[in-house]
Amino acid sequence: MKRPQLSMLALVALTTAILASPALSQQQSASVSGDARTQAIVASFNKSKHTIKEKRGVRTEKYLEVRSAPVVKQNPTDYSGTYEVTEGLRLHLRVDAGGHVEGTGSEPLDDAGTVQRTYSLRNGVIKGALLKATKVYANGTSAPLEGVFINRTRFESPTDKGQTTFGLGVVGHQRIAGNDLDRVFYEQSR
Repeated sequence: MKRPQLSMLALVALTTAILASPALSQQQSASVSGDARTQAIVASFNKSKHTIKEKRGVRTEKYLEVRSAPVVKQNPTDYSGTYEVTEGLRLHLRVDAGGHVEGTGSEPLDDAGTVQRTYSLRNGVIKGALLKATKVYANGTSAPLEGVFINRTRFESPTDKGQTTFGLGVVGHQRIAGNDLDRVFYEQSR
């Protein structure tokens, strides 16, 4: 039995596909892991609480639901701006069209929030809605900064239409006003 001959064009295409598949697989793997990290961070900002208590004939009901969704902007420069937390944290971002991020920030050193320490951002990059950078303090120490740009919608009753706020959800240990926090939502200033 005679085997069919592969044309030269088919042979080149097959060889290219075989050689390119590991690189393509690595790109897809990096994209999937970035998406998985984004989803994990976003999920950490979701919350649901509904309690009903009755005491001596008086019924009290508490309801709170917070839903978060990542925000991927077509033009990365639209992420530029100032983001703040009421406890004294501030972050100012400058983003170029390629998703490279520079910026400055401040965070309270004391529990009252009267003494602030500042930092600058280095090696910042945005991929999708995920921001990764390094905070570099004036004394030369550094710390990672990782967060996701999200729309956070807060519902205060099951029939509430909700109030949506855009901002940056940052994860990682921070001490603010005497409290140790694992995540902080920076609201974009107007």
